Amino acid sequence: SQPSTKAMEDHNSHSVEEEQDFDGPAMNTGPKGVINDWRKFKLESEDHETVPSGKRELLRQMSSPYRSQSRDEKDTRERFSRKMSMQEYELTQGKEDENCLRKYRKQSMQEMHQKLSFGPKFEVVYELENGEQFLEVIEKEHKNTTVMVHIYEDSVKGCEALNNCLTCLALEYTTVKFCKIKASSTGAQDRFPEKVLPTFLVYKAGELIGNFICITEHFNEEFFAVDVESFLNEYGLLPEKEFSACQNGNNGGDGDIE
Repeated sequence: SQPSTKAMEDHNSHSVEEEQDFDGPAMNTGPKGVINDWRKFKLESEDHETVPSGKRELLRQMSSPYRSQSRDEKDTRERFSRKMSMQEYELTQGKEDENCLRKYRKQSMQEMHQKLSFGPKFEVVYELENGEQFLEVIEKEHKNTTVMVHIYEDSVKGCEALNNCLTCLALEYTTVKFCKIKASSTGAQDRFPEKVLPTFLVYKAGELIGNFICITEHFNEEFFAVDVESFLNEYGLLPEKEFSACQNGNNGGDGDIE
């Protein structure tokens, strides 16, 4: 027997509502959401001229299951909620899918990195020439940026080695602004005599959050970037590292005291 007009209207209305829910903003963060994003990305990346129609239809259904025109609504629901079949799984395993998967992962990492990154990037140690530049970098830098300032003099033991370590760390912690300034250039040399050097100051949003005088006293006579990194991490002053530019203490000997 033919279904009633009312039953058909209820069915169509229900399907439309489900389709609208499915087409909502792509805010998928759980395992199922990641799989659905991958399926959609794969479908959009396929060359439709070279994909067999049967496979293309299956991929279309995988990308948007609620849009498949099944006569039985129950089957449609089950197809959407069930785990991937062996046939669907095999579609993601062949060499033909490696490039697509690689592109998807790269795009996902870029999107995640953009969401988690705040403020500008630096990657170098900035030499401050005078007290005005010192104040400017503290007061005008982005509120989410941690500013680390090494106050030094070339004649003081350990200062050159610390500068070399900071050069390495600046490559690893690109969201941190590393700076250095000679005590004689600060305009307040009486506050930074050689006996308190090297001094290391840490600021964020204009506030002093770290103050270490004679910081090299916390290290061995010979120290490296990893030692400085470990010390700063003990105080929670460094963000999560993006990658390692200096694998170990023997990398170029940049942290050696000469």
